Amino acid sequence: MELPKPRGPLSATLVDALAGPPRTLLPLVNLSGDPLADEDLQLALHIGYELHYRGFDGVDDGWEWHPSRLALHQAAERRFESALRTLVPMPDPVPANEVPRALAAIVEADDGPPLSKYLTGRATLEQFREFVMHRSVYHHREADPHTWAIPRLTGRAKAALVEIQADEYGGGRLERMHAELFRTTMRELGLDTAYGAYLEQAPAVTLAINNLMSLFGINRRLLGAIVGHLAVYEMTSSLPNRRYGNGLRRLGFGADATRFYDEHVEADAVHEQIAAHDLCGSFCAEAGPEQTSLLLFGAACALALDARFAGHLLDRWAAGESSLRDQSSIANGRPLAGALGA
Repeated sequence: MELPKPRGPLSATLVDALAGPPRTLLPLVNLSGDPLADEDLQLALHIGYELHYRGFDGVDDGWEWHPSRLALHQAAERRFESALRTLVPMPDPVPANEVPRALAAIVEADDGPPLSKYLTGRATLEQFREFVMHRSVYHHREADPHTWAIPRLTGRAKAALVEIQADEYGGGRLERMHAELFRTTMRELGLDTAYGAYLEQAPAVTLAINNLMSLFGINRRLLGAIVGHLAVYEMTSSLPNRRYGNGLRRLGFGADATRFYDEHVEADAVHEQIAAHDLCGSFCAEAGPEQTSLLLFGAACALALDARFAGHLLDRWAAGESSLRDQSSIANGRPLAGALGA
């Protein structure tokens, strides 16, 4: 995957630097705007996190752990996390045996826009293709952000997460890996199946969903948050995926196109119970109240950002517009003055 075009001074600073060998970057302090909607900041975070996944063509691997790049990234990350804590107040901890019930309450309280219903019954083929393009940013990495938690867990919680992730990775069979099933869906829809193919078109609201997973997964101090994030994804997956599959069938597509969604209907119905009880309940019994609060926080953040994403798509479509970024109006941006070292 090539480095994307910058969307402002922060991402321009980072892209310009990554095009060359590792060198010193001066810290940035004058970051402003809404972090959750900031195209520049969200792209910079995505680029920084991607260095911990597959990286970019031609970018020196030494940048992954270069101290000044990390300082730049952490400044942006702090703003992102601060905005999340403003959006979703930190929940009070609950006893471990009440965690599944607390997660269910978070799910029941979610009143986000009905995106899956729209895709089932009303979306045009072009709108469904846009939805898949947005989601490709995550599904090409599917399971990977949550896998960061495996070496940090112990006992029953670790075994439960491995059981869930083994299904996500197809039980070791390439053709059953969920990321590969999604590529088949993309292929059936006539879309580019390359990793990161639609990063340029993905707006901040889409990148924020993916950056949330990486924030929680990569930072060990936020272990509870990534556990809660995974749990709520499993708990809210079956019904929407059934609707997505039905939406594609309504548009005339067959089993090859819908298999990714149909697989999630069955698998996630089982995963829901494993995640809520074996994973989260066992984790909280050992982790203590701080991580229990983080677990519920991670779950609530996942639903809050997904609601923002759904609202963006439905609002743009209601206005007769594309939900993707308008490539004709994208500016490259310029590096921040003084941000690059010699």
